[in-house]
Amino acid sequence: MTNVTSVTPRKDFLSVLDFDAADLERCLELAARVKADRVLGPQAPTAAALSGRYVAMLFEKSSLRTRTTFEIAVRELGGSVIGLQPEAALGQREPVADVARNLERWIDAVVIRTFSHQVLEQFAASACRLHVINALTDAEHPCQVVADFLTLREHWGALRGRTIAYVGDGNNVATSLAHASALLGVNLHVASPDGYRLPDTVLQQSTHAAVHGARLRLFTEAADAVAGVDAVYTDTWTSMGKEAEAEVRRHAFAGYQVNEDLMSLAKPGALFMHCLPAHRGEEVTSDVFESPASIVFDQAENRLHGQKALLLMLLAPRAAT
Repeated sequence: MTNVTSVTPRKDFLSVLDFDAADLERCLELAARVKADRVLGPQAPTAAALSGRYVAMLFEKSSLRTRTTFEIAVRELGGSVIGLQPEAALGQREPVADVARNLERWIDAVVIRTFSHQVLEQFAASACRLHVINALTDAEHPCQVVADFLTLREHWGALRGRTIAYVGDGNNVATSLAHASALLGVNLHVASPDGYRLPDTVLQQSTHAAVHGARLRLFTEAADAVAGVDAVYTDTWTSMGKEAEAEVRRHAFAGYQVNEDLMSLAKPGALFMHCLPAHRGEEVTSDVFESPASIVFDQAENRLHGQKALLLMLLAPRAAT
């Protein structure tokens, strides 16, 4: 395994694009290393890296994987976890900026899962000493794709030159997947119905950030996007906060289900990916979800290791080398 030789200091991780290509590569290397070291328990090299450090969890949206893995990650790195009430900390009782300026006097970092990406950015900008990590907003889900590419790295080895098809809503996961693919030299096809396409700004950002010839292409037909790819990724058709649109979305996405027929258009041995939770019978069939091609629980497992790497890069860069 390649040694992590240096880590660029960063204050926050609000977007994949807060990292450059070298940062993201280092993050994946570090995530692989802390995953391998986990069997050492208290004797792991990073077991005390966050000793004396406090990380707060501020979750305005429900969470299983993100909250659980972040709390375990902080504790396994020797830090302490603080739970915050979102109604008291995200602008309902006092301005967001004031909350952030209070918190930086007591704690080292806050992991935020909220709706508005602008609120997240305001929070981070208001406190110069407080590290802020995006645990999901309506716009981006960068922690998820760190785990995704750690998983693909484990299955494929080299990532550069591979092609992934994302089928479904051009949502926060699709946005972060586009950003990370560009930085890692991975081609991405995104198939969505009209009205649900990846925003033009994301296309522009990804094109600007692309290295090693990585290309982002948008499709209307799922079959065209999936033809010959190395992996097929999908997500729920109705994200949190969009529940009132569920029936309209089911109709709009009816032709975007990942099923055996669609998977057969990808390369032999192509992988199936999902960030979870999944709705079997909607965006994916049970046959595909439970097939040998499915790596969805590998992705979920790797949330822990990817987030450990992020915490180390932001809070303990010396321990991350």
